[in-house]
Amino acid sequence: LSVLLSLLVPAHTTRSPDCGGILTPSGLRYLAEVSKPHAESVLRKDLLASPAPDPSPSRNEITSVKVAKFSLTLIPDTGMRLSIEVDLGITSAPSTTKEMRLSILADLHVEMNPEENLELVTSVCKPTLEEVQSTEETDSKSSVSDVDKQINIEKICLEVSKLLLFPNERLMSLAAPFPITPSCQVQYLPLAAPMYSEQGIIISLQTTFQVAGTVIPLPVSPVPFSMPESASSSPSHLILAFSEHFYTSLFSALEESGALNVSLLSSLTTATLAERITQMGSLFQEDLPVVLQAVTRSSPHVVLEEDKAIVKLFLTAQIGAGSSLFQSFLSVNVDVTARLHLSVVDTRMIISVAAIEDIELSLATSDVGPILAALLEELFLPTIREEVPAQINVVLRQGVFLPHITGFTYTDVNVTIHKDYVLIPCNLQLEAKTG
Repeated sequence: LSVLLSLLVPAHTTRSPDCGGILTPSGLRYLAEVSKPHAESVLRKDLLASPAPDPSPSRNEITSVKVAKFSLTLIPDTGMRLSIEVDLGITSAPSTTKEMRLSILADLHVEMNPEENLELVTSVCKPTLEEVQSTEETDSKSSVSDVDKQINIEKICLEVSKLLLFPNERLMSLAAPFPITPSCQVQYLPLAAPMYSEQGIIISLQTTFQVAGTVIPLPVSPVPFSMPESASSSPSHLILAFSEHFYTSLFSALEESGALNVSLLSSLTTATLAERITQMGSLFQEDLPVVLQAVTRSSPHVVLEEDKAIVKLFLTAQIGAGSSLFQSFLSVNVDVTARLHLSVVDTRMIISVAAIEDIELSLATSDVGPILAALLEELFLPTIREEVPAQINVVLRQGVFLPHITGFTYTDVNVTIHKDYVLIPCNLQLEAKTG
């Protein structure tokens, strides 16, 4: 039993969230607002579809469909309530028109299906039809029942979730893999059905990184991450949160894919080096440019403090010469501590290495005798200080896709760095259709 338990424990610890999001009540209002024209076109198609020919002269015909109200509200601990009011124009004889109102109340929530995708589900749907005004004096009850026969209430209720702009195809797009570099991908997997609090709909996600198509094992998070609860309700549509573990995992994946291994061209040559390191002269007869080939020697580490994100990189630089045949003569351990700058463009987080705060150089091996630490720094520090951030920023410049559903982008973004996590409040914006 103890062997079985020991096998289960690691599997369980890897299933802990490292980021997530809260869709706020104002985000739900925005989704309702952009869904209204979509809902009207769907209902118009359903309700104006010609019914079976009715020979009776007083046959009611729906001639216009207009969505007067479309709202989406949060029910804490349960889900969402969709409320729709549709004005129907009815013509029953050449000159008589009347107006009816179709009201739909539906309770929706998001479940996790067996394929581990999030799915919008309707739990309750109550439609009612009533007459608003008429140009003829008739028994409104009988005219309501006449129209009732023409409206396929069951179908509307069955497909009520499709009146929203985020049906299940869009929800599934949340878990799509996104590229970071040509060989490295990121994927956000929902761990469970969302929770509903007064703050909004809370979704917990776990990030997986793939290198060359294989999911890589990541450093296990010391503490399971939970979405930070804010004291007041946020005016933003959506609040995304990323743990310190997420950023360390991202840099570990880049390290694993070899993206952090860089080749740095120094302004030095073998001849200028020979002036400072006498044994260089016997190694190289011709004057060659000096190159630093830096590779990671252990996983990078990201530390988040208030208003400050830092990455620690542990590199080994082989210093040598020759372009076609590289000949190394020094090996130096380089430990870099650098500030990270975080911003958001569309649906991508742009991470860049900003100012270097600290660099430590120490000699690992030497083919040209002992070299003082001060001389090592004087010769190679300027190149490392300038080139390491520049090369890593080339790798990171495409940005890292944030969790998002297709068709929506992020605006009014604010990135705040706290101890152990980054908070990104933003607004949703429906992208204009192209083509």
